[in-house]
Amino acid sequence: MKSLLLLALLIPSILLGQHTIKGVFAPAADYNIALLYKVKPSISEYVTSQEIQKDGSFTFQLDSTATKGMYRLVYAVPQEDFNFDIIYNNKEDIELKFNSETGVKFLKSNENKLLASYHNSMAMVIQSITNFYTSKSKDTTALNAIFKTQKETQLSFEKAAKNTIALHFIKANKPIVPTKALTATNYIAKLKAHYFDYVDFKNPILQSSSFLEEKMLSYVFGITSKDLDEVENYKANIDVLCEAMLDAPNEIKRLLLFDLWQEMVDLKQEAVANYISETYLVAIATVLKDEELIKALKLYRNISNGNKAPNFTITNGEKDKKISTKLSELSGAENYVIVFWSSSCSHCLDEIPQLKSFTNQLEKGAVKVIAIGLEDEAEIENWKNVIKDYPNFIHVYGKGKWENKIGNAYGVVSTPTYFILDKNKVIVDKPDHIEDLVAFFE
Repeated sequence: MKSLLLLALLIPSILLGQHTIKGVFAPAADYNIALLYKVKPSISEYVTSQEIQKDGSFTFQLDSTATKGMYRLVYAVPQEDFNFDIIYNNKEDIELKFNSETGVKFLKSNENKLLASYHNSMAMVIQSITNFYTSKSKDTTALNAIFKTQKETQLSFEKAAKNTIALHFIKANKPIVPTKALTATNYIAKLKAHYFDYVDFKNPILQSSSFLEEKMLSYVFGITSKDLDEVENYKANIDVLCEAMLDAPNEIKRLLLFDLWQEMVDLKQEAVANYISETYLVAIATVLKDEELIKALKLYRNISNGNKAPNFTITNGEKDKKISTKLSELSGAENYVIVFWSSSCSHCLDEIPQLKSFTNQLEKGAVKVIAIGLEDEAEIENWKNVIKDYPNFIHVYGKGKWENKIGNAYGVVSTPTYFILDKNKVIVDKPDHIEDLVAFFE
């Protein structure tokens, strides 16, 4: 009984007597809450959260369920953009400072400080190499000395990080060090050829961090060839990336390539985004039976510039009264503007009058507007009243609002959404705002 009583008294202290992650955000007024996740190769598990105090401080108390590995601290939304990784080895407390301009600085935690010191040291060596080449110096003895320093720095940190989680990142970041002085052109070629030599895409520690994504993005966006245009350069870099991670699990390839695809979508690099999906991502999603991703990739491709706009029947919302004309059958204009809007959308009620005013200024036959009102049934009467102010538009009743078939075919997730078509109903632009639409025609 005494033993059981002692154990009962000890259990709470064992559970609560683990380590802490604490820090300070500056400026404090910019931050409200901090969330902590345990990151695994394909998922992130929520651990805990805490409101950030008025002085910017926070403290996470970790119990025995917090196993060693990679953790991610999120400090704003969207979460995928505002976060940083932390190594937790289950042996030490962690203390840090974070500033949006300078990033994270670890004040306590030998392992995190060691990795940060490694990156700082290697960055200084790389800067020395850059300075040498930009100065066009011919002093090969000095260049060889820099290369020797780079090699020794790498080896010293690998030795210092023995038996730590940080060692995985230090080894994966190992640079290719020339054995002799090279010209700038040959040096860059060597870096390109060996960029992924030490990156193990099968390593679960690397998979559980932002390292692989950062390495991927640095290569795709940072490596250029004077012999290729921008699009072809991206494609060539993506081919090298996919060759490097050929043996990685499909789940990891899916995560990385989807993030890269999204980057290209955000940059409006449609040709590159579609190259990623058609050459690699659809096949991976098919193996993983990820029907939702396959559908999203195909939808994006279908509404990319240069494709025929999805066809639809023009209906005015009156029961059993459909205009027999389809989009593909319309004629008489050099360009067509399809705008998805709603009579209950404040942004729409601001921009649609501007669209009317602008198109009225154009020559007759220059532009025809097809306005698709995404409305709930309760809003149809209001929609009918509003469209009376736009007699020159072709109005289409988008029954079901966000469940409307036409809106779904065009991937509409917000209103207003614009598509500009040429006279053959080929998509030529997708302006984000009315100002962008006006700029296109001007």
